[in-house]
Amino acid sequence: MVGAYMAMNIGANDVANNIGPAVGARALTMSGALVIAAIFEASGAIIAGSDVVQTISKGIVSPDSFGAPMTFVWAMLSALLAGAVWLNLATYFGAPVSTTHSIVGGVVGAGVAAAGLDVVDWPSLGAIVLSWIISPALGGTIAALFLLLIKASIMYRPDRVAAARRWLPILIAVMTASFAAYLMTKGLKNVWKAPTELVTAAALAIGVLALLIARPMIRRAAVVTVNRRKAVSKLFAAPLIAAAALLSFAHGANDVANAVGPLAAIVSIIEHGEMQAAVGVPVWIMVIGAVGISAGLLIYGPRVVRTVGQEITRLDEARAYCVALSAAITVLAASWLGLPVSSTHIAVGGVFGVGFLREFIANRRRNGGGKQPSAKALAKRRLVRRRHVFSIAAAWIITVPATAGLAALIFVIIDLIR
Repeated sequence: MVGAYMAMNIGANDVANNIGPAVGARALTMSGALVIAAIFEASGAIIAGSDVVQTISKGIVSPDSFGAPMTFVWAMLSALLAGAVWLNLATYFGAPVSTTHSIVGGVVGAGVAAAGLDVVDWPSLGAIVLSWIISPALGGTIAALFLLLIKASIMYRPDRVAAARRWLPILIAVMTASFAAYLMTKGLKNVWKAPTELVTAAALAIGVLALLIARPMIRRAAVVTVNRRKAVSKLFAAPLIAAAALLSFAHGANDVANAVGPLAAIVSIIEHGEMQAAVGVPVWIMVIGAVGISAGLLIYGPRVVRTVGQEITRLDEARAYCVALSAAITVLAASWLGLPVSSTHIAVGGVFGVGFLREFIANRRRNGGGKQPSAKALAKRRLVRRRHVFSIAAAWIITVPATAGLAALIFVIIDLIR
């Protein structure tokens, strides 16, 4: 039950980052986005989800430090419950937080309560803290750069339709190649570990194929497109929908482990009576994770979807496309560089990056080289809602300590009554 509860909260909170921009841009309706994401999340978890998971999320603590196996069981149960409760609270308030950070915080808190401070691998925890800064900064920067490219190459041109006919197939090819590499590197890593050279060659080949297919399609679509920014932006709708689906598939393949990892560890100890660093995941546990994520998304997801897609800044199809593309490229780049990142922070950082770039450009145009406007005038020009910036940043910062404290409390209570 606790594992299913955790899976539902992952679906309700984390999946919103994949479909929120598409809903905010009105490329998908809320119901359509939820159904697509639920299908691809479940497919990713069942098809490409790992059949062997690490019992301790991100190697943050050592199972050997817990002594008795049942102490480890209660610690994992406490971590799972604390992470789920925190995600539930965050979803209620519409705050997108990292599920990985939630479960890691829970593992740290329960581990310290069960076996003391020495149980924690502090350098690994430090790397996770570093990701609070790296993830949104990378995601926001890459999304802003892509939006700047689209504005310069298409939206600021006298003939936007002709510019889109020339540049959009190239952008679609970049997106397709990026997602091909993303899926091979992250989404399918549990069933097929491809060498970097093969991933690069395959991604380039798929990108070229996408370019050849996209050119005639965009040419036909451009015939009935008027030379207006909103009309041209709608040409990005189809690739944006594809990006949302692919991000959901990769997310299901990777993040289902946050729900089923501790659960699989508990089941393994109960069955075999000993702790292991990695355990096989029974099919029924993987199904619980997959169904739970999809159910949580369908039932509770809209609140966080609205926050990501509509309440931070205004998105259209082109801006949302930049956010989705940024998410794939940032995760890829971070994987190759060995940087710890959070997909949640990357996606929301991408929305921030797009919004702040729009705000910068708008203020620069309005100023026109004249005198500096007053603080009150600047406040009225803000295209990124500061209230959401501060509340989301605060939620990110307190996720690990909050779940750690909650998990420690739950473990102490369980230890007293068992």
